[in-house]
Amino acid sequence: MNIFISNSGEQPIYEQITGQIKEMILRGELKGGDALPSMRGLAKDLHISVITTKRAYEELERDGFIHTMVGKGSFVADANMEMMKEEQFRRIEEILAEGVALAKRSGIGCEELQEIIRMVYEEE
Repeated sequence: MNIFISNSGEQPIYEQITGQIKEMILRGELKGGDALPSMRGLAKDLHISVITTKRAYEELERDGFIHTMVGKGSFVADANMEMMKEEQFRRIEEILAEGVALAKRSGIGCEELQEIIRMVYEEE
């Protein structure tokens, strides 16, 4: 599992870990039942505190992405498609909100913005 940490960014390290693991799950790189590295192992690999990895794993578990079994480790939760879809919608809304704010600041109207979105969507 490749996780990259930036010490120079504004985002806390535990959020970087959480976000990257969520991405791997949403993209299907990690599947239901896959074992995650131990908290200590991940902390050692990333040269960070175990407290940081513990916080990341706790957040992932709270959000339903993983489950932890005492003495056995942490595992990717079986896919809850509704939860996955909701997470994708949330991310899209965040990204579009930034785009809308920029469009408003730039004097771009709603119809023009819709056309930009349509063009970008069709490029993919």
